[in-house]
Formats: sequence, structure tokens, C-alpha cells
Amino acid sequence: MQICLASFGKSFCFSILTLFNMRINNKGIFAFIAGYHVLLLALLPALIKVYTWEVTALIVAGWAIGCLSITVGYHRLFSHRTYKAKPFFEWVCLLGSGLAIEASAIRWSNDHRIHHSHVDTDKDPYCINKGFWYAHIWWMFDYRKDIDKRLVSDLLKNPRVSFQDRHYGLITLGVNLAYFGIGCLFVSPLASFVGGCLLRLFVIHHCTWFINSLAHVWGSRTYAKEQTAADNAFMALLTFGEGYHNYHHAIASDYRNGVRWYHFDPSKWIIWTSSKLGWTSNLKWVSDVKVRQSLVLKDKSMLLEHLVSELDEKATELRHKLEELSGAYHDKATLLSKKLRELRDATDEQRRRLLNEVRELKKELRDLWKSWVALTTETTQEYRIAHA
Repeated sequence: MQICLASFGKSFCFSILTLFNMRINNKGIFAFIAGYHVLLLALLPALIKVYTWEVTALIVAGWAIGCLSITVGYHRLFSHRTYKAKPFFEWVCLLGSGLAIEASAIRWSNDHRIHHSHVDTDKDPYCINKGFWYAHIWWMFDYRKDIDKRLVSDLLKNPRVSFQDRHYGLITLGVNLAYFGIGCLFVSPLASFVGGCLLRLFVIHHCTWFINSLAHVWGSRTYAKEQTAADNAFMALLTFGEGYHNYHHAIASDYRNGVRWYHFDPSKWIIWTSSKLGWTSNLKWVSDVKVRQSLVLKDKSMLLEHLVSELDEKATELRHKLEELSGAYHDKATLLSKKLRELRDATDEQRRRLLNEVRELKKELRDLWKSWVALTTETTQEYRIAHA
């Protein structure tokens, strides 16, 4: 926790200093975002006077539709192709995204794919190493590159996504005017405009931007210790499941971000439920054992590389523990995969025996994983402190 707070403080201070020297390359985007923030601030007193529970419902409904269209559609469907969807499902996401106003699916996916390919480097559009506020908002005013057609060639071939990209301005205007009109049926035009439009947009934008900023400085790094992306349950509440960011960066091809049954991830629930209704298909996911097996090998390689120059007795002991634990986990995981394959063709008598063996192996793997997480977390923290 202390390391996270120190990282946040360092990133925050650096970003404040950086802003003074930052150029505005995208003046139109800057004018729009700064303009609606100023307008919202000016009109908030008037909204308070006419505020009702209906206004709350209007804000929450717009926030949910806009955010889910981004998480379910832009992020997991178009950017990462973690599942396939029927045309009408794609249209729902493409139209609903108009309430978020975060550019077309092609532009959004182009920048996001670059982010994953070059995370935490200078080529990362919203690199957290350039400062908290740069990653949160300023990158949109600074980053200016044409869409790489090779990077989003699959999306350019999609007629619905291409149509949205060509007519994004009109579609977005139409969706927001329609939402404003619906709001006027329940509240005053002033409340519908300030609450249902401006405040709704403010909430969606900052919740989304927090994934680029706060979710890269605050949280746990169980799955990809070498990255700044962190798992944060609080951020998952604000973004309908996107807060499990460390897992996402480790396994971006999984349609789930929250992989535990208790993880708050409405986006994965919608995708899964839609698959049962025939609206989505080919959901990609990685089994827990395979995820952890690959992560153990990756973590071991990374930590041994850090320890290679350390020659003291403690480093030698750590290297021995890493080798021993990783070897034990790999052997048990391989054995479990073998037993699961044997189950497919087993007789009833063999099945009972194998199920008992599988249960025991899963328990041993859980215990080994807990030991591995504790060891690697301690080793990583000590290395960071020693080389701070």
C-alpha cells in the first residue's frame, strides 16, 4: 500500500509539472471537454434547484448505457475480439456509445491496441509514466496520430463499424438529442440538459479515464507484476467490471475481466447471458490453472533476471525458493491436465477415483498459488525498495 501511495504521489506531482510544458495539439477536443466542464460548473446551481429522483435515474441510466456500450462493445468486442456478436448486438453497442462520446469504435480501438502493444512506454498513447493527469485526460489533447489501417483492418471490413466511423458526428448528435428528449418527458428541459447530458457525460468520462490513470497506480498486481496496470475492485464498481486491469493486461484475450465468481463484472454477465440467447458466440476465456501456470513461469523468469546480479545469501535462498515452488506448481498443473483428459473416457468406477484425485490436485494447486503470490510479492517489493 505504501508503494502504491508513493507511486501515486510521484505520478501526481510529475504530471502537474508536465502540464505546464504541454502543447495542445487537438484544440477541438480540448475546447469540447473544457467547454462542457465549464458549462456544467456554471449550471450546477440551477440544477440543484430543480433536482429530483427522476434526474438521478436519468443520470444513472445514461451512465450505465454509455459505459456498458464502451466496455462490452468498444473494449471487449471490437478492440480485443474476445467474442463474436450478431449485427443487431453490434448496433446496440455502436449506438449506445453515443452517450459516452469517446470517438468512433475504430479510433478508440486503434488507440487501445497501441496501448496494449506498447504499455508503459513512450509509444503508449496514455502512458502513466508521463504523469497521472497526462494518462487521465491530457493525452487526448496531446496525442495526435492517424489511424493505422493495418492495425484495425478487421474493423474496417465490418460495415456497421465503418458506417459508425464515417457518420460518427451525426450518430452521436442524434443519440444525445434523443436522450435529451426522453429526459424532457420526466423532468424539466434544464434538468434533462444539465443532469441527463452534461453531468452524465462528466461521470462517464472520468470513470473511463480513471482506468487509464488510477487503475495504473492503485491496486494489486497479481497477474502481471512487471506492469503498472492494477486490479482495483472499487474501479470495477465505477466502470462495470473494467477495474480488474492487471488481469486484463496479462490475459487480454479473455472476455472476462473479473475472473472470480464474486468479482463485480456486469460486462461479462451481459456477454455470457447474450450467448445463451444466441446474440453472442465464441466467448474466449482461459482456465484458471492455465493462467496461473503461465504466470508462474513468467514471474519466475522476471524475478530471476532481477536477482541475477545479487550474490548474497538471501538472494540465493530466494532463487532456490522460486525454482522449487515454480517446479512444484508446473508438475501439479501438468498432472491435473492429464487427469482431466483421462476423465473424458473413464468408466464409472475410474471416474469416481479420478474425481477425488482432481479435487485433491486443485486443493494443492490453490495452496501452491497462495505461497507463490506471497513469495513473489515479497520479492518484488524488496527489489523495488532496494533499487528505489
